[in-house]
Amino acid sequence: MPDLQSQLNEQKRKVDFNTYDMSLKELVSMISDGIINISPDYQRQFRWGEERQSLLIESLFLGIPVPSLFMATNSDGTWEVIDGVQRLSTVVNFVSDIDAPARTKIGKPTPLTLIDLEKLTNFVGKKFNDLSLSLQREFLLKPIKVITLSDKSDKLVRFDLFERLNTGGVKLTDQEIRNCIFKGDFINFIKELSLMPEFINSVKLNSQQRTDGTAEELVLRFFACFYDKNSFEHSVKEFLNKYAEKASAQFNYREAERIFSETFSQLNRLPHGIVKAMGKKSTSVVLFEAVSVGAAEVISNGIHELNIESFYEWVSHPDFNKLITGATNSKPKFENRIRFCFERFSGQ
Repeated sequence: MPDLQSQLNEQKRKVDFNTYDMSLKELVSMISDGIINISPDYQRQFRWGEERQSLLIESLFLGIPVPSLFMATNSDGTWEVIDGVQRLSTVVNFVSDIDAPARTKIGKPTPLTLIDLEKLTNFVGKKFNDLSLSLQREFLLKPIKVITLSDKSDKLVRFDLFERLNTGGVKLTDQEIRNCIFKGDFINFIKELSLMPEFINSVKLNSQQRTDGTAEELVLRFFACFYDKNSFEHSVKEFLNKYAEKASAQFNYREAERIFSETFSQLNRLPHGIVKAMGKKSTSVVLFEAVSVGAAEVISNGIHELNIESFYEWVSHPDFNKLITGATNSKPKFENRIRFCFERFSGQ
């Protein structure tokens, strides 16, 4: 029988938390000073309307418990908001003056005017500066619980916790979370490559995909499949997370940039981009994976001009279609679709 307690203890040791009761004044000051990053790369922008903001302010005034704020600690001692950016932004929007540093972080030019309150009806139409000094102080000293995840916590555990704790109205993509968890040289590198014109021209993304980390995830997927193909088992998310962790620790940037640049300079010759047929408006992930990695393997073997003459014929071939549809995450399909592209690009 599995040792349940041992497994529980092992996983618990990978997570390191601290818990604080902090006043709203302290939190706003930490945002102004840059200690709390209220809008890191993975977070959506402040989007609550005035009615929802007003109800939160009313709840805080009344002492009604609100959910804890959850943050991650970086190696430089700063904190990033995982869960609570809308609540924190609301407080900043209510209490901060026009020229306050914290206000510039939320993109709101004017302070919140309270509307549609259910209990504190006399507060309707009021701004923070309209309140008496005693009411202002009472509000600023309201406590809220803050839980911080230490930077000593296991990176893959941090990813899992970000997924579990992100409760915003718009779900973050896996790559938006990775951009925070593994932030550093490697993440910056794949962001830069995702802006390369040859890559942008080769990969067809819709308007949402251009802003949700899809481009960066495709670049990550390219390197993971090209350099670490043998590590793939079944779960793409786990495969990419582990590779991002590995590459963040050690990576040959010069060699990687060369193979990426050469590959997409060649794929940029495709008149309609990496799609199955002309008229298709988006590039499927598995098609991208097979085509880009197959092409890179040809180039790494010393062939510097890909055979693209009949590309749109063979990517529509029934044999290839079987490899990019259905249970696409099986290891045999994964390996065979890359091999298929390799053989066609090399003229075999």
